[in-house]
Amino acid sequence: MQRLFITILFSMLIISCDGADTVKEKTKLLSINDISETAWQNLSQKKIYFGHQSVGENIIDGIHKIMDSNDSIKINIKETIDLDSFDVPVFAHTSIGKNGDPVSKISNFRDNLKKGIGNKVDIAFLKLCFWDIRKDTNVENVFKNYKETVENLQIQYPNTKFIHLTVPLMSYSTEITTMIKRIIGKQINSDIDNIRRNELNRLIINEYRGKEPIFDIALFESTLPDGTQKYFSSNGKQYNYLLSEYTDDGGHLNEKARLQIAKQLLITLANLK
Repeated sequence: MQRLFITILFSMLIISCDGADTVKEKTKLLSINDISETAWQNLSQKKIYFGHQSVGENIIDGIHKIMDSNDSIKINIKETIDLDSFDVPVFAHTSIGKNGDPVSKISNFRDNLKKGIGNKVDIAFLKLCFWDIRKDTNVENVFKNYKETVENLQIQYPNTKFIHLTVPLMSYSTEITTMIKRIIGKQINSDIDNIRRNELNRLIINEYRGKEPIFDIALFESTLPDGTQKYFSSNGKQYNYLLSEYTDDGGHLNEKARLQIAKQLLITLANLK
């Protein structure tokens, strides 16, 4: 009887593992080579402000590495909110708010723009962190705060283009103990954390898709270089997760992911009208 139970459990684990990494439709990823020299030159003349924390630093690192190997992309990247830095073209970035407190990041981003940056920049955007959105987060309230803040900033700074970023994800645990817990119906906090992040991301995409620019970090974190996109399922719904190929600690971006996501951000910026 015990042997039969172990056999059944092992079979269920195999099925569960397969179901946790199901292939979706392919996503077309643009290449740096798809962008014209003129578009890169235009981007180099922009004044940009990016508020973020650690995953943002990963992306900035990726941009530096891309520029090291591509002479067409010349961007003046500086960590600053000093107003004099915005008298010339610049891709300025700073840490904002406190991890675990998404409203503090939204407020800090708003306050930085109101100190004078908003009157100078062509493009502005902020990025929340995977640690800001977890199982107990009220994603509707976070989205409401974000939406109202950005709408007010758009009124105050009509010449600034705001980009909406989805929230980065964390990886999907395939440890045996975790898989067993899933099978017997126990709650996995890391799964619910990712579900909450997906819920907020869907609110962002549904609100702005086709109307205002979106940079979907979560999509790129769950998409392989060949365009294959993956997800995990829970209660009949599909949720993206950070691929294990893209992280060494389950949340931050490794070298491969830094380059991929930085590349897609640069392409998004170069294509802005």
